[in-house]
Amino acid sequence: MGRRPLLAVISGPTASGKTSLAIDIASHFSTEIVSADSRQVYADIPIGTAAPAPGQLARVRHHLVGFLPLEASYSAARFEQDALRILGDIWNRNRLAVVCGGSMMYIDTLLHGIDPLPDISAQTREYVLAMLANHGLEGVLAQLRICDPAYWQQVDRSNTRRVVHALEICLQAGRPYSSLRTGRRIERPFDTIRIAIDHPREELFRRIGLRVESMFRQGLEEEARKALAKGSYNSLNTVGYKELAAYFRGEATMDETHAKIARNTRVYAKKQLTWLKRHHDTIWLAPENATTKAIEAIADRLN
Repeated sequence: MGRRPLLAVISGPTASGKTSLAIDIASHFSTEIVSADSRQVYADIPIGTAAPAPGQLARVRHHLVGFLPLEASYSAARFEQDALRILGDIWNRNRLAVVCGGSMMYIDTLLHGIDPLPDISAQTREYVLAMLANHGLEGVLAQLRICDPAYWQQVDRSNTRRVVHALEICLQAGRPYSSLRTGRRIERPFDTIRIAIDHPREELFRRIGLRVESMFRQGLEEEARKALAKGSYNSLNTVGYKELAAYFRGEATMDETHAKIARNTRVYAKKQLTWLKRHHDTIWLAPENATTKAIEAIADRLN
């Protein structure tokens, strides 16, 4: 292995405890954390995105948390550039760096690269978002089917963000999104250790329910009301804010909204688990001794 830099990737489904684990690891090794979360990059929505609390941010330096306004766009390609730059700086001071987050596309991009795609112009983005607003997800899917029938066959048609992004790419590039996806993997100049906390499914779902209740006690409803009043931004097209937007429009009761947020969070967690299970090098740790075992595994890789 030599003396190459080491990246500890702390991932896992939402509410599994990865943030606390990453902070314990970074604190022990006196290093820093890069967040791999596509929503925690935004300011003004820390409750709904389960961003690290002020005390946690004070304990260990975090990067790419709460640094963008809600109207800004962010992508896996930009994350790749930002994260590699920050990691290089961390590795100048410490052989170990930590990445923590549940945005699996961001993590894949960081570890293996991403196909070069065109930047989306404001005109193209506004056109697709207007289509979404006027014709719904089915309207966007219908145009995606025309522009790129191959990708339409494989895309998760319930994932609004992914469908919208694919159509934006098709329109901006003037060719099918699928034709731009080569799948080539880039060899990175660092080593990686993947770690996740292994909760039984029932326990994970219980933790998700508790997290949703905790978010509401912390002020999620007011946070969402203020954020949504600023505009219908893509940053708010995520679990929690979508359901509360329907509640504010009078389309659901608060009890129904709580239940929908918990249910949709469980669906998201299942998708995260499916992604994780594909990576057989992931070290799955029992919750009761995850910190100790993670530190031991990382120290062994560093020696």
